[in-house]
Amino acid sequence: MNGGTIEAPTIEYALLAPMLLVFGAAVVGVLIEAFAPRYLRKSIHVPLTLLALAGAFLLTILQAVREGVPTTPAAMGAVAVDGPALFIWAIILVLAFVSTLLINDDEQFVAQAAAVPGSSDEEDAVRHGYAQTEVYPLLLFSVGGMLLFPAANDLLVMFVALEVLSLPLYLLCGLARRRRLLSQEASVKYFLLGSFSSAFFLYGMALVYGYAGSIDLRAISSSLGTVVGQDTLLYVGMAMLGVGLLFKIGAAPFQAWKPDVYQGAPTAVTALMASTVLVAAFGAVLRVFWVALGNLDWDWRPVMWGVAILTMVVGAILAITQTEIKRMLAYSSIAHAGFLLTGVIATGGAEQNKEALSALLFYLVAYGFTTVGAFAVVTMVRDAGGEAGHLSRWAGLGKRAPLLAGIFAFFLLAFAGIPLTSGFFGKYAVFAAAVAADALPLVVVGVVTSAIAAFFYVRVIVLMFFSEPAADGPSIAVPTVGTSAVVTLAAAATVVLGVFPEPVLNLADQAASALFIR
Repeated sequence: MNGGTIEAPTIEYALLAPMLLVFGAAVVGVLIEAFAPRYLRKSIHVPLTLLALAGAFLLTILQAVREGVPTTPAAMGAVAVDGPALFIWAIILVLAFVSTLLINDDEQFVAQAAAVPGSSDEEDAVRHGYAQTEVYPLLLFSVGGMLLFPAANDLLVMFVALEVLSLPLYLLCGLARRRRLLSQEASVKYFLLGSFSSAFFLYGMALVYGYAGSIDLRAISSSLGTVVGQDTLLYVGMAMLGVGLLFKIGAAPFQAWKPDVYQGAPTAVTALMASTVLVAAFGAVLRVFWVALGNLDWDWRPVMWGVAILTMVVGAILAITQTEIKRMLAYSSIAHAGFLLTGVIATGGAEQNKEALSALLFYLVAYGFTTVGAFAVVTMVRDAGGEAGHLSRWAGLGKRAPLLAGIFAFFLLAFAGIPLTSGFFGKYAVFAAAVAADALPLVVVGVVTSAIAAFFYVRVIVLMFFSEPAADGPSIAVPTVGTSAVVTLAAAATVVLGVFPEPVLNLADQAASALFIR
């Protein structure tokens, strides 16, 4: 306020252009739903969504190349558009673009979500060829929240981003065309548990504000050690913030939602969540624990050690007991979240932080592409009731469809971290950073759980290639152009990042050097 007048906020629209483009396209998508005829909606939504994501990606690249990485936060300090944020934006936008190609398949989504499963209304909707085209604006709103979440420079903006990315996903999880009740159950579980985790985050934010007198991440960092007599507020608030963030990445003991939601959601939505949400959530974890609470690393690192070990063990061991392919991949995702947490723990000096952050960024790229490709393959293995989820139905797939089974086996080997795949270099980079940070016991646990995880990956490969196919075995759906493109791109990325990872590692290293830590 100056002389009784309120000063207008300063907004760097050019820096925020990728995010604003995605949100703008989402708003246009809502208007399309309101005014466009039903038969035209999808033909408008699909190119709009793809163009918005591609345009936002190009704006992100142009910003990094032409303008350079910003040295100060944007939007009056609310959004940190630094090197890691730009790198994470690029990852999210590419993976969201690829996931949209999978979502373009109408066979996965219910014709009319408001209709009771099995009712005459649902049968009429199917007969008339209706489709839930609201999927596309919901996807864009969620992606916009994912872009804001890892770039938020204060806790209030981070909470808003958390809700914006989560609420559309709660709806998308309940839109599966087949196994409707399972899909709706997954949606309700995700909504209820996600609401609890958001409440933890919000209350933790209030407690940290009570301690620091600010929700700005750098102001919170500056207040550490200077405020006397309020340590209880700080530690309880830090723990509650951690609950909200660890829930989003599916870390144990907050992982219970993941298998149910991954199994019940449409597989294209599962691919979106398993890749982009994990990338965005880890970006937010780094903001809170490295930027705001970095000076407390001696306090939160022991707890994070326990969480990382528990996450790796739970993910690897429980995956062995699974007989459903999407649930197995869900527990695999939990184990990978534990591997990534070893990189979060690898804090130290500026050079050590840079090495760990670079490793995390590369791991997120590698894991994201492999995950989308694996779920794309799952969409093509069909039974009479839809996708062939039970592992027994995958027996002999290598004889029915050797190319498809070979590609899926390659993705599984990448998850296991076999050399000459992207997964190997991702794990190596993260574990090397953890060893440099004196976390060797944690790396030993990571290596052991990786060996355990390799068992259930190899079990599926043996089932596909060394078992006889059943007479009534699953059919292989003729892939759409989009699905073929997704599988091809994911397989190519997994090979290239495994054989020639240096360019992406260099990009990740450059991005890591521009984190706003202080």
